[in-house]
Amino acid sequence: MARTLAAGLPALAVLLFPQFAFAAADHELPGAAMSLWWVLPFAGLLLSIATGPLLFHHVWEHHYGKIAAGWAALAVVPLAIAFGIPSAMEAVLHTLLTEYMSFIILLFALYTISGGILLAGNIHGTPLVNAGLLLAGALLASVIGTTGASMILIRPILRANDNRPFNAHVVIFFIFLVSNIGGSLTPLGDPPLFVGFLRGVDFFWTTANLWRETLFTGGLVLLVFLAIDTMLHRREAGMPKIKDPTPDKTVRLRGVANLPLLAGVIGAILLSATWKPGVSFSIFGVGLELQNLARDVVILALAFASLAVSRKSHREANGFTWGPIAEVAKLFAGIFIAIVPVIAILRAGHDGALAPLVALVTSDSGQPNDLAYFWLTGALSSFLDNAPTYLVFFELAGGDAQRLMGEFATTLAAISAGAVFMGANTYIGNAPNFMVYAIARHRGVKMPGFFGYMAWSGTVLIPTFLIAGFLFFG
Repeated sequence: MARTLAAGLPALAVLLFPQFAFAAADHELPGAAMSLWWVLPFAGLLLSIATGPLLFHHVWEHHYGKIAAGWAALAVVPLAIAFGIPSAMEAVLHTLLTEYMSFIILLFALYTISGGILLAGNIHGTPLVNAGLLLAGALLASVIGTTGASMILIRPILRANDNRPFNAHVVIFFIFLVSNIGGSLTPLGDPPLFVGFLRGVDFFWTTANLWRETLFTGGLVLLVFLAIDTMLHRREAGMPKIKDPTPDKTVRLRGVANLPLLAGVIGAILLSATWKPGVSFSIFGVGLELQNLARDVVILALAFASLAVSRKSHREANGFTWGPIAEVAKLFAGIFIAIVPVIAILRAGHDGALAPLVALVTSDSGQPNDLAYFWLTGALSSFLDNAPTYLVFFELAGGDAQRLMGEFATTLAAISAGAVFMGANTYIGNAPNFMVYAIARHRGVKMPGFFGYMAWSGTVLIPTFLIAGFLFFG
């Protein structure tokens, strides 16, 4: 019976999806022939992340990894049936080995190293102090990346506000500014810009071409935060005082031995972008380039070196645990797998099931519609990984870095701004978002759920992006 069923599954797939009959011989997913049904596992995973903590909290807390794996399986198994096991496995392994592996290694290293850096002492979270910390974090994000800046500063800002009844909004604006908008000025700041750098965009091009958009957007969001925090701070004045759990001590930076390790991570990333030995290795049919393998090995070594040189007391003072990074690793493994058919459809461009969206980025005259590029790149980056989304629209705009930096500079700016800025719209738009959320929740902050967070982003960010879009790309 099992043998008959196994033999019949490919035939059933051909009957249900006759346009896929040719796919088994080609180890590349034919996105042009794939319908929107293939988006369902990814949508289901997003819905689970959004509703799980609210509707079935205890089940989610104990089994979120299994739930993510289940949705990933619902993406992989139909791919294997419809296109053949070689095509499905190559697509999934390519994503895991060339994207997810480097992604989680970098996050693990930044999380581990920054966890050994302690900004000791008590900073009192007044509106002006909080605004100053957010501004400093936003500036730091373009130097050491949104993940690095987020991991170093999230714990000090949590301690600064741990005696305030209203503090979730501080974390929300931290995600807006430090985990996203602040990383828009260099390729080190955010993964999409690093992808552009690898494709030939000059290192300082974003600095020279996005500073106005970044200054306007970040400045407006920071002013909104200052107004909200001032209002809530005044309301707290009439409430019973909460004893500050963090004793008053002189503010000092501890764990400075981790700073060279953090610089080493940045150096390894830059080296992988400039050192091209032309050597690659094939693992299960997936080509891995030597410079990328060397980068990941060096970054991992730096992370373990941090564990060796950091004082245990510093990590304890930071409230460092492995819970947040484990949660991010499991959920994003599911996301990276379930997103495979979605990216295949997007790569098909005008020939794919998402062709109506793709058509919106081109005007009737055939010229790129910068405002549409800004919003479509941003809208997809809010829910998909913003690095591959950036790459898709980079290719749709021609894929020629020299031409995009010259004749179509505003188009490249629109794609870059959309990918970086609008990663702040949801918890899963950019990797640091969910990590900051997980750390804050583990530290006892009553963070809003998936849709609650989107209510904040919809109220604050969307109007800001509307103004910025028409001002710079309209």
